[in-house]
Amino acid sequence: MAAAAHVSAVRSLYKRILVLHRFLPIDLRALGDQYVKDEFRRHKGATPEETKGFMREWQNYKDTLQTQVLESAGERLSDVKFGTNLPEGKLRDFQDEQIGQLYELMLESTKPSRQFDIQEDGK
Repeated sequence: MAAAAHVSAVRSLYKRILVLHRFLPIDLRALGDQYVKDEFRRHKGATPEETKGFMREWQNYKDTLQTQVLESAGERLSDVKFGTNLPEGKLRDFQDEQIGQLYELMLESTKPSRQFDIQEDGK
């Protein structure tokens, strides 16, 4: 029974994040959606200890994004800044692979012309 509740909680968090991504600029939405899908898929076989930290961090991400989306209601999307600074202390806890992923994500999200060439419907 506990396993079913855990699967339900993971699935609910995953879906909520993807819903919140709908409020991001189209290119960041595509990048974010792909990243979330990859990370959740990558952690399917995680240990209970890894899962606890994974869920806590993604819950924090969801809460931060949800707050920013609600605060940005009514503003022009191009004027809204999403995200938050990563505290240096938290960065020290990252494994080398995570640092590499973070660096790749930073490079992709700050490219002047992103790899995603996405057009919104009707534009």
